[in-house]
Amino acid sequence: MLSTRQLRYFVEIAECGSFSAAAERLFIAQSALSRQMKAMETRLQTPLFERTARQPRLTAAGHAFLPRARSLLNELSKASEMATQVGNGHLGTLRLSHSSTVPMSGRLLRGVGDYLDSHAGVSMDIVKLSSEEQLEALAEGQLDVGLLRLPVLRQRDGVQVIPLYSERLLLAVPPNHPLAVDNFARGVDLARLKDEAFISIPHPQRGGLSYLSAELCMRQGFFPKAARVVSRKTTQLQLIQAGFGIALLPESMQDIAPPDIHFLQLTDPDCQSTVALACRQRPAPLVQRFLQHFNGTLQELPQAAIF
Repeated sequence: MLSTRQLRYFVEIAECGSFSAAAERLFIAQSALSRQMKAMETRLQTPLFERTARQPRLTAAGHAFLPRARSLLNELSKASEMATQVGNGHLGTLRLSHSSTVPMSGRLLRGVGDYLDSHAGVSMDIVKLSSEEQLEALAEGQLDVGLLRLPVLRQRDGVQVIPLYSERLLLAVPPNHPLAVDNFARGVDLARLKDEAFISIPHPQRGGLSYLSAELCMRQGFFPKAARVVSRKTTQLQLIQAGFGIALLPESMQDIAPPDIHFLQLTDPDCQSTVALACRQRPAPLVQRFLQHFNGTLQELPQAAIF
């Protein structure tokens, strides 16, 4: 097997036109250079140079081999540079997921866009998964970054969850709902929702927004009554629009909601929801760079530019 050193020596001799000049540029003894070329020709079973009294000349085999040797060295250089870029987190594909109640809009979309603008060698593959699916995919190495809503009831080994920011919860009601007319300006007390049908009811082993909503209602002395049709996904917006019930939704969900859904302020100051980022406890360099840049960008965005 030919070595990359022999390829480099061969190309240097061909370009310099002499063994002595090539040895000087390579900082090796001319005798060592000659031995390497002899070993290379033995391996190829054909001479690459005609040794003349004045200067070596490429044989027909040498002329045929030279462009390929240059190409191999060039490809090796590119491969080495790519490996360095990937290893340093400057190049690669970042696999990111978000839950249905963490829409890719507002500050998140701005943060992702700013990161990609600053990292030309990185692409991103974005999918939508539930919080539980994100944590499982992270634990199994199938995902790099997850965006979800707290609380998380079941943690995965090797996965860390980092709170990013909090946003207000609003009451989402269907068109022509009485609350939309009576309380549009002054806000709604959670206690008034005791008899309302909620289209989002928590699963006993899952956290997230539905769990938080139920916890807030229980502080007011009631558990949210389930609507005839319930959902923990983005389809809850369509269910609200169709009049099946109401839900407590984060402010950012207004970005993707149908225009005729009414979002009402809640009077309880504890009606806040936290968006968190999940990743491996020992993230790869690509993920580390994303975390540093993304979190920094979110902190720098003015509140007025968020939603």
